Amino acid sequence: MHEAGGQSGAVRPRAAAEAAATRLRERLGGDCVLGVVLGTGLGDLVERLTDRRVVPAAETDWLAPSRATGHAGRVVTGRLGPSRVAVLQGRVHHYEGHAAETLTRGVELLASLGCRDLLLTNAAGGLRPDMVPGELVILAGHVDLVRRDWTAALGGPVRAGPGHDYDPALGAAALAAARQAGALARAGVYALLSGPSYETRAEYRWLRRLGADVVGMSTVPEVAAARRLGVRVAAVSVVTNVARPEAVAPDKTLAEDVCRAAAEAATGVGAILARLAAGGFTIDRSVPTPQPR
Repeated sequence: MHEAGGQSGAVRPRAAAEAAATRLRERLGGDCVLGVVLGTGLGDLVERLTDRRVVPAAETDWLAPSRATGHAGRVVTGRLGPSRVAVLQGRVHHYEGHAAETLTRGVELLASLGCRDLLLTNAAGGLRPDMVPGELVILAGHVDLVRRDWTAALGGPVRAGPGHDYDPALGAAALAAARQAGALARAGVYALLSGPSYETRAEYRWLRRLGADVVGMSTVPEVAAARRLGVRVAAVSVVTNVARPEAVAPDKTLAEDVCRAAAEAATGVGAILARLAAGGFTIDRSVPTPQPR
């Protein structure tokens, strides 16, 4: 792999990703500076972009189409504030039967389109009893309980060492933007499980003891790929349901309800998107760097 600028040890996307970006540039209006992956129920945020260009995933000759509920499976570009933004309107998941190298293709395409900052979003189950549906959790770390070699196709995984998977400056900006928009938001840790079933009561209790704040079925492979590519990452989970394993009859979790709850959090996520599109990041010392509770 060729070395890329920015992060020491970073590599370039695979040749097929760069070829796809070359084919798509005219249709998508050129390069972008911010990449976004919209998770379950958040696809309508693309309506905030002006001068939108849309390409279905199937027409990229690179991305696999998503079949998950609430994932349109499109690449959308447009302008937000001073920046051109490239958005994946949905993603594919490990539980859909995709190999690890397929899960990172979207991030590789965004990097090939010039994106050096990345906002990942997802719908997740809240693990803390004081959480409420619609709350936002800005990720400061994750627990990977699937443990695949997510970046093998890029030339091998990043070894443990200095640096952050989730960029502190982007995370602080995201947390501040969400709160300024009136959204309930905190920093926290995301636990990755493979799915497709939701967690059992025993699993919820175990995840709490591990120190996780939210649990879901995506995002971590994309974080691994972005770090390998030298792309800075911020990530936000929308709490769509709260685990209450001690309840006599805990609420059932349905995919349609998850989509609806995520969509209702669009104001806070949209504020984060607008702030990251504004760029110019330094750590504001008046806003604490996100740290899990």
